[in-house]
Amino acid sequence: MTDSKEISQLRRTLLLGAAGASVAGYDINAWAQTAASQTLKISHQFPSGTDFRDRLCKKFADEVSKKTNGALKFDVYPQSSLMKTNAQFSALRKGALDLSFYPMPYAGGEVVEANIGLMPGLVTSYDQGAKWKNAEVGKILNKVMESKGIIIVSWVWQAGGVATRSGPIIVPDDVKGVKVRGGSREFDAMLKAAGGSVMTSIPSNEIYQAVQTGSLDAAYTSSASLMSFKLAELTKNFTSAKNKSYWYMLEPLMMSKIVFDALPAKQREIIMAVGTDMEKFGTEQAKLDDIDASIAFAKAGNKVYELDASVVEKWKAVAKVSAWKEFAERNETCAAMMRSAEKIS
Repeated sequence: MTDSKEISQLRRTLLLGAAGASVAGYDINAWAQTAASQTLKISHQFPSGTDFRDRLCKKFADEVSKKTNGALKFDVYPQSSLMKTNAQFSALRKGALDLSFYPMPYAGGEVVEANIGLMPGLVTSYDQGAKWKNAEVGKILNKVMESKGIIIVSWVWQAGGVATRSGPIIVPDDVKGVKVRGGSREFDAMLKAAGGSVMTSIPSNEIYQAVQTGSLDAAYTSSASLMSFKLAELTKNFTSAKNKSYWYMLEPLMMSKIVFDALPAKQREIIMAVGTDMEKFGTEQAKLDDIDASIAFAKAGNKVYELDASVVEKWKAVAKVSAWKEFAERNETCAAMMRSAEKIS
C-alpha cells in the first residue's frame, strides 16, 4: 500500500508537471486512474445481444472504458431489468440513473418538446434525420433537454412499420376503427385524425401482450422492436419500412447531466466523441433491421407490404393538419423546432 511519504512524493511530481513519471515504483497515470475509477449504469428496455440497441450500448461502454484506460466502466441492464421503461427518463433527470438508450417521445409527458422525436411524416429518410443534430431543430432540442437535466450522447434514428392482426394498414383510410398503438402523442394524433382507435402510453416491450390479449389490433414500432418483441407470431399483415416510411423515431443514448457534469473534462470529451462514433453503427444496423423485419414477418406467414412516396404523402397530409399543427401550437419553442425541421430535406 502507498504510505504517506510516497503519496506526498506523487503529489509533488504531479505539481511539477511530470505526468508520465514513475516514483517509488508507482506509475502516476495508473495511480490517478485507479483513484478516479467508477462504474456507470446504462439501462434500456431491449433484449440482450440480438437487438442492435443493446449492442450499441455495450460497444459504447467498451470504447469509453478503453479510451479512459478503465477510469470509466459500465454495467448494461437490458430488458428494463434495472428499472421499468417509463421510469428511466425521470431517473436520468434526478441523477438516479447514469445513462439510458431511450425513445425520445417517451419523455413527452415530462418535456413536451421531446414529442418531436416521433412526428409522423416529418422525417422520411435516414439522411434527413441525420441532419437534425447540427440544424437549428437539433440545437433547440439539445438546449431544452439540457435544461431538463439530460445530455444527448448519440443521435440514432430508426424507421418503423405496422403489424396487424386484421387487415393491412397502408393508406390512412385503412386505420379507421382499428385499435392501434402509434408510439408517440403526435403519431397518435395523426392516427386519431385518420379514424383510428388509439391506445396510448404502451412502451414497445409491452406491445406483445396487448396484441395477444386483443387490446390492440395493430402496432407501429421500429423494425428492431417488431423483431425483438416477436410480433410476427401474433399478426397476419406487416407494412414494412424497407422502401419508404412515415414512422421515424429519434432514439438516442442519453446521459444524466448531473452525472455528466461531475466527470472530469477529458472524460466528458471522450463520452461525447464515442457517442458520435456510435451514430454510424446505429444507422447501419437500423437500415439492416428494416430489411430483416420484412424477411422475418414473411417467414412467419405474414403478408408483407411496402410503401411508395405517394402513400407517404397521403399520411403526411393527415399529419400536417393534426399532429404538426397541434405540436406547433403548444409553445414558441415547439413552433421554432417545426419551422426548422420542415426546411430539412
